[in-house]
Amino acid sequence: MDLISPQPFWLLKNGILATYPTLLQDLHCETVILGGGITGALIADAMVKEGIDVILLEKRDIGAGSTSASTALLQYEIDTPLSDLISTMGKADAERAYWVCHESIDKIERLALGLDNLSGFERKKSVFLASEKKDVEALHEEFNARKTAGMDVEWLGETDISSKFSFRRSGAILSKQAAEIDAYRLAHQLVSRASVAGARIFDRTAMTEFECTESGIELKTDRGLRIRAKHLVFATGYESVNYLPKKIVTLHSSFALVSKPLAQFPGWYEQCLLWETAKPYFYMRTTSDARALIGGADDPFRNPMRRDALIPKKKEKLAANFREMFPAIDLEIAYAWAGTFGETKDGLAYIGQIKQLPHCHFACGFGGNGITYSITAAEMITDAVKGRANPDARLFRFDR
Repeated sequence: MDLISPQPFWLLKNGILATYPTLLQDLHCETVILGGGITGALIADAMVKEGIDVILLEKRDIGAGSTSASTALLQYEIDTPLSDLISTMGKADAERAYWVCHESIDKIERLALGLDNLSGFERKKSVFLASEKKDVEALHEEFNARKTAGMDVEWLGETDISSKFSFRRSGAILSKQAAEIDAYRLAHQLVSRASVAGARIFDRTAMTEFECTESGIELKTDRGLRIRAKHLVFATGYESVNYLPKKIVTLHSSFALVSKPLAQFPGWYEQCLLWETAKPYFYMRTTSDARALIGGADDPFRNPMRRDALIPKKKEKLAANFREMFPAIDLEIAYAWAGTFGETKDGLAYIGQIKQLPHCHFACGFGGNGITYSITAAEMITDAVKGRANPDARLFRFDR
């Protein structure tokens, strides 16, 4: 599956930061990780710290799949509002699921700062806007649910919003816990560190088939080579659905653009992350080199050609929405692209194992906060490989 269109911003901005050899011989190890995007990178980094013998395979270049197209807003909010999640899974579990994502942002910050923050991690506030007046009641209910859960949130009324922004809305939730990052660069840094620590990294190497045996896994590559391992981790993003026996996700096409660098951002309060209640929603952030990054206008995914053909139309729609909100910002589009993402029925990731594929672990961090799910998956799957119980694993299990 082609997960992204041509011209994803982070790959254009950074270039190919590193290359690794192609696998040219049979090998064995404790754990094979499929996927060298941000999810696979986080898992590899976590595992080598625990002394696990790791081989990572990436069929493209490192980070060149969905990670290179990610808009990389780091938010704890799950696609399903906390107030709705409470009604389906209970107050304690719903609040804990939100707190797991909340804590993940702190963990990503520690990782980024430990790597000299070349990935440009920056803490931001996040503002969740009521798209229409009719959305205010439900949004305020969500505010109360988060406040009750102990989260640092503030309610913004119409006057508050108009005093901070160049547009008007009837209500919004301001969250103090949010950030932005270059996930592509972070993935490269993590893979590099894992490689130095002993992980064996191979790019341009695809798995063509695998077999679950009594003692582990045997997989075959596109060059006919074999790897034997005790564990196989699928960190292949939305391509993971190809290996699962039942449908767990609905795929969508999402569109994004990034501006040329801007001298100033009049009417944009603290260059916070912005998103809204409408579905499909419109969202935005800034970048470390002073660009506006705008995304949304989602459609059901059908095929890559149809998705990519919509980029010119969707680009203009996103730009028009931005200009309506920020008429004093001189938006000039530098790049536009599209990607594929998925939603689960409850907004939660699927992390763990399924009975049909013993020795296999899946890191399916679907949804709008995939990167925060990725670091959660790294911890949970590392615990599973080490034979440790993880108290939060049940929240994201496949048979929930």
